[in-house]
Amino acid sequence: MPRLRTLFHATVCVGLMVLTAGQAWGWGQDGHRIIGRLAQAELKPTAQAEVARLLAGEPEPSLEGVATWADQIRDLPEGRGTGRWHWLNLPKESPCSFVEERDCKDGNCVVGAIRAQAVLLADRSKPDAERRKALKFLVHFVGDVHQPFHAGFGFDRGGNDTQVRWLQRGTNLHALWDTAMVQQAGLEPDAYAAQLQGGPELPQDDTQSLAQPEVEWALESCRVITENGLYPERRVIPRSYMEQHRPLAEMRLRQAGQRLARLINTALASKPERSSSR
Repeated sequence: MPRLRTLFHATVCVGLMVLTAGQAWGWGQDGHRIIGRLAQAELKPTAQAEVARLLAGEPEPSLEGVATWADQIRDLPEGRGTGRWHWLNLPKESPCSFVEERDCKDGNCVVGAIRAQAVLLADRSKPDAERRKALKFLVHFVGDVHQPFHAGFGFDRGGNDTQVRWLQRGTNLHALWDTAMVQQAGLEPDAYAAQLQGGPELPQDDTQSLAQPEVEWALESCRVITENGLYPERRVIPRSYMEQHRPLAEMRLRQAGQRLARLINTALASKPERSSSR
């Protein structure tokens, strides 16, 4: 057990050192894969079939398997211009309020990206290649918007500029929530997803009837930060901080999976009348 614990701590530290190199990416691989797996389990048969058709040919043709694709292409030509789609920075002066023109000009933020990609996925007149990309973007961005610091404040770029120490290593608050908050459970993504599926009932989802639920998802993340004291009192993060907030992180993972499934089920509610060009 001591050897396993040492190995686990080393893995977390390596992940955190990688993430501190620049703007941190949402939830890390484990968190995004967990969300994809949770969502896949809640797809309705029609949506399940269309997802399978669109993702046929992918190395891992599942929502879990494509969950990190949007991060992988950020620095590649096909991902040019998509960096701003991963996050939303809100002003600290008017906390947890969203003004489209101010905060998401031209749709270049995570809520604008979710909205646009959902419309594209649902459009059966579009080529399969475009709809496949839209699906892969959606899987990732719905995950991102549920990571609290992806809808945080501009003064520190969603926690990226708030430096902290965890397990005797320097990192930042955004990266701590992206990676360590999930990895500290010590479970592989599949096992963690299975554990979360058996978790307590989630709070009633009042966003289902909203015209733009993605905006409320982002504002929820912002309120999670302000109402739960996610900015630590000290630079050195104690284990009590991680233990206190991990149930909150797990709730956001589960909400992301549930809402992603609902979004895809709605977009793919009807059977395709014809197959468009791949």
